[in-house]
This record gives sequence, C-alpha cells and structure tokens, in this order.
Amino acid sequence: MAEIDNPKEPLARAAYEALADSYDARVSTKPHNAFYDRPAVLSLLPDLEGKRVLEAGCGPGVYLEEIINRGAEHPVGIDVSPKMIAHARHRLGDRATLQVMNLEKGLSAFADGCFDLVLSPLVPDYIKDWRALFREFHRVLSLEGCFIFSSEHPSSDYRRRMAENYFTTAKTELEWKGFDQPVVVPSYRRPLQEMINPLIEEGFTLDKVLEPQPTEDFKRADEREYRHLSQNPGFICFRAVKKKD
Repeated sequence: MAEIDNPKEPLARAAYEALADSYDARVSTKPHNAFYDRPAVLSLLPDLEGKRVLEAGCGPGVYLEEIINRGAEHPVGIDVSPKMIAHARHRLGDRATLQVMNLEKGLSAFADGCFDLVLSPLVPDYIKDWRALFREFHRVLSLEGCFIFSSEHPSSDYRRRMAENYFTTAKTELEWKGFDQPVVVPSYRRPLQEMINPLIEEGFTLDKVLEPQPTEDFKRADEREYRHLSQNPGFICFRAVKKKD
C-alpha cells in the first residue's frame, strides 16, 4: 500500500501522481467514474455550443473530450497533477488549453467573467475552504454562467470514512483499490450544509441537486456494488448559476 502524506504539497497531488497511469488506463470503464459519476454530471450540462468552459481538476481529460464533442470551443483544463495533465494532453492534443494549477492558490491566471461554465467533478473534496474556492469560480464566470460539480455524498462519506462527527469539516483518508496498487487518498468530508451554504454565500443560485443512480453498465461491471448504490447514496451533484447581485 502506498502511503501518501506530504503537508508541503496540495492535499491529493501525490496520490494522483501515483494513480495517474492506472487511472487513465481505466477511466473509460471504472464503474464509479464511467457508469455513476460521469453520466450524472453530464446530464446537468447546458448547451455548450460556442461556450467558454473551464474544467477545474480535469484529470486525464475525459470530461474535456466530451465537452469538445458537445461544441465547446477550446476549453481550459487545470489539474494539480502534472501526470494527469500529461495524459490529458495525450488524449486531447491541441484541442484544449491545459495547465498544472493548484486551486488552493486561486485562479489569478483568469480574468473576471471569462468562462460560461465551470465544471469540477469530484474535485472540491480535496479543498478545505469551499467559500474561497467558490468565490473564485463565481468571479471567473460570466453572468448566468453555470457551476457544476460533484462530491462524495455527505452521508455515505461519513459512514465509510468513520468520521468522528458528521457536522465537522475534517480531513479523512480512504484506501482506493482497483488500480495497479492500493493508494491511500486523503480528502475533506463535510456535512450537507457546508456544501450548500458556501454556494449561497458566494453569490450562486442553486439550480439543481442530483443524487445519482448507477447505470445498467455499472450493474454489468459490478452487480454487488450496483445493488448497494441503488439503495445507498455514494455521490451528490450540484448545478448552480451566477445571478445578478
């Protein structure tokens, strides 16, 4: 088992550097990604024809590829992992702008209102301060722009990670299996109110909340986990809109 813990680095960079090659190889078929989170998040997308899109935490570029196929013009992808960015470049070539960037340091590279959509699937879990993060997403979005993200469900996360108190925001760890080697991945878990209130406080209007169901492809890949997720929440997805003050 790889132990990943370096307080001088962004929380999950070392873990994702360790996982990057294996993650990229499995991203199209790994059930929790391909047949659970991704269909749910994609179902929340608006019309993307001609839209300016930022994916914050783009990983190996699978979402960006779909975004391009749906008509977005040269989207931007950022990720804390250099290896993930390398895989995204291999997948996308020059069809997207890709950059290694630490979300905890803000988005100063981008001007106010320069995107119509910010997408961040399963990424905010690695950031402790959602208010600062959402403030930056709000700043770089145009008026009526969308912010779509997913996270581990606060109920599922609380039980699986054996957190001491549901109502606190705390760093936890979980061993990820199904890759070339098990890796302990750190993240932050938080209660539902600390997911929704930062959105409202930083100027977003909550548009839709989705607690996804696994697809039939998930059932074919892992029937036992399919049955579990059909009755117990695993992830949660949000769509919010930047409205006039």
